[in-house]
Amino acid sequence: MITAIFTDVRVHLVVPQDSAVPLWMTLRYESADPYALRAVFRTSEENTVEWVFARELLAEGLHQPAGEGDIHVWPTLEPPRKAVRIALVSHAGTALIEAPARQVATFLRRTDAAVPPGTEHEHLDMDGELALIFADG
Repeated sequence: MITAIFTDVRVHLVVPQDSAVPLWMTLRYESADPYALRAVFRTSEENTVEWVFARELLAEGLHQPAGEGDIHVWPTLEPPRKAVRIALVSHAGTALIEAPARQVATFLRRTDAAVPPGTEHEHLDMDGELALIFADG
């Protein structure tokens, strides 16, 4: 059985001069892809942008700076509340997202209950994944 976990989080897109634009992010996790999570940002009524990255990266970034390359995550204790910042880098530029740490931590606890860290390999369908790889060849 595949478990899917979703949560909507009101985040802020941090723009120059430290102002922020409110934005909705949906965090999505599926036990069929146990190492990854998806962050879907609604940029308008019709448009979304999706980023896929490691669940472990987000969990680590709640407590200390984490990430290399296109995604960096780190905690901040700046007022008015504790938050986690997520920097997303693409060819189009960099987006700095600030999300409430409590909501992110709650989402991660739910994913941990579905697939405890360290047991992800038990949820992979290796035969199915290999079939997909060889079907492309």
